[in-house]
Amino acid sequence: MLMSTPTSLTTGTTRRAALQWAGLALASTGLAGCGFRLRGSQAFAFQRIAIGPQPGGAVAQELRRSFGSAVQVLAANEPLTQAQLVLTVTNEAREKVVVGVNSSGQVRELQLRIRVLLQLRTAQGKGKGIIEGDEIVQQRDISYSESAALAKEAEEALLYRDMQSDIVQQILRRLAAIQAGQLD
Repeated sequence: MLMSTPTSLTTGTTRRAALQWAGLALASTGLAGCGFRLRGSQAFAFQRIAIGPQPGGAVAQELRRSFGSAVQVLAANEPLTQAQLVLTVTNEAREKVVVGVNSSGQVRELQLRIRVLLQLRTAQGKGKGIIEGDEIVQQRDISYSESAALAKEAEEALLYRDMQSDIVQQILRRLAAIQAGQLD
């Protein structure tokens, strides 16, 4: 006895697959029409940058790693005159502020913050810097429970890492916005 699949079953799955592909094509056309595109690598108007202080905080260290092969980041022992730009990431501060307590005075909510101060100038240092004393602040709210203190500590570390990555991306976007005329 031969078993065969009913034609309605194969027709139904074929029709469903066709509808899924049509829906996917329609969604991608809609996204392309609105200007959406994935964030690619950024183009910079400079080839060499010095990032200080050495080794610096976690933001400065992640920033050094994030340039990849697009821009050469000078090592600590190389003279600053070889760089086109000198970026100084100072006052990197991590803060934890209590924003909520319960009726018995136990902490229920915290606010985590990272602050960094930026200064960007040309290596020659002539005139005013390109970026003078800009502060970038990231903050996240986190609930707190003493019964889950270890888990909350791990969540806090993840949030700090996420904020640090956001700050690095903001700095990279600011550096990508620099025009070649500003480097003179």
